[in-house]
Amino acid sequence: MRESHDFEINQEIIWLVFRSYSRANLPSDAIRAFDRMAEFGLKPSVDDLDKLLYVLCKCKHVKCAQQFFDRVKHKFEAKAKTYSILVRGWGDIGEAVEARKVFDEMLGRGCALDVLAYNSLLEALCKGGNVDEAYKMFREIGSHGVEPDACSFAIFIRAYCEANNIHSVFSVLDRMKRYDLVPNVFTYNCIIKKLCKNGKVEDAYQLLHEMIERGVSPDAWSYNTILAYHCEHSEVNRATKLISIMVKDNCLPDRHSYNMLLKLLVRVGRFDRATEIWESMGERGFYPSVSTYSVMIHGLCKKKGKLEEACRYFETMIDEGIPPYASTIEMLRNRLIGFGLLDHIEILAAKMERGTSCSIQELAKEMRGNKACVRSRNEETELESE
Repeated sequence: MRESHDFEINQEIIWLVFRSYSRANLPSDAIRAFDRMAEFGLKPSVDDLDKLLYVLCKCKHVKCAQQFFDRVKHKFEAKAKTYSILVRGWGDIGEAVEARKVFDEMLGRGCALDVLAYNSLLEALCKGGNVDEAYKMFREIGSHGVEPDACSFAIFIRAYCEANNIHSVFSVLDRMKRYDLVPNVFTYNCIIKKLCKNGKVEDAYQLLHEMIERGVSPDAWSYNTILAYHCEHSEVNRATKLISIMVKDNCLPDRHSYNMLLKLLVRVGRFDRATEIWESMGERGFYPSVSTYSVMIHGLCKKKGKLEEACRYFETMIDEGIPPYASTIEMLRNRLIGFGLLDHIEILAAKMERGTSCSIQELAKEMRGNKACVRSRNEETELESE
């Protein structure tokens, strides 16, 4: 490759090599690529060093990253960013003591510390269970000429949510307001999830309103967390109203939103509402996938007198060219056999054979029972998560 005149090795390609080897669990090869950069006419820079350390730490090869850095650090003028990568890497694997060692070395080398450097250590300490130590440092960073940012506060919000300390969560939120800092949607979602888990759904709604007032747009995850609470508690009216609120707030319901709501409506026997929701999905730009069809078919199969309707949804899915889950075929087939409707099985199998998708045509054998139904891991995850 070095002898080719038509192909030039540049930094971007080297960085791609770093990433590829790291993701393949070959950290020593990623490091070797760095060591051989000069052979390709490239002089390694601090940016290259940072890229390598980042991908190594991202792939949990933190020990290798640290050993490599200790070997080459005398050749570079490492800045706070370089050390922060290692601090965060140690923190991500729960090694707060090692993270503190790196931070102290950064101080010893006289690096100009910024908020990113402090945030890296704060997060490492919190992940290591040293929240009190982290908060003590947090209160002192202003005396070092560094102003905390929204990320600094978010670190403690996540830590307190994990510890189920809602009081401290709101104390941090109030302090953010005094600094005129606004949490991002991910931080708000973390709090909403904890509130719903603790049954404080009204507080979760209040937080939704606060987000909008402060210019943060809730995403589908924000609403779905609350929707999941309503569905778990069979609160049909509140669940359907929340879908309307999502649309009004310019956040279109996604696959999880519809799957949760439809599953609830079928489970409690509100088939009329389920039909209304199904028919309105297209108007809102959502077109059901295999998991949404499966929610309806599985739910209807379990309800008395709804087997024929389950078959209609199955036929529609076939007409749309969507291959059904093996477990859906198995459930529908067993229910039809249970009612002695063998002719229905043959009708569905024949329809599948005429389908536009080769996958659907192949699955016709499973409908007839000529091939064992094998449920994929992805299918199990889809069905269990809704």
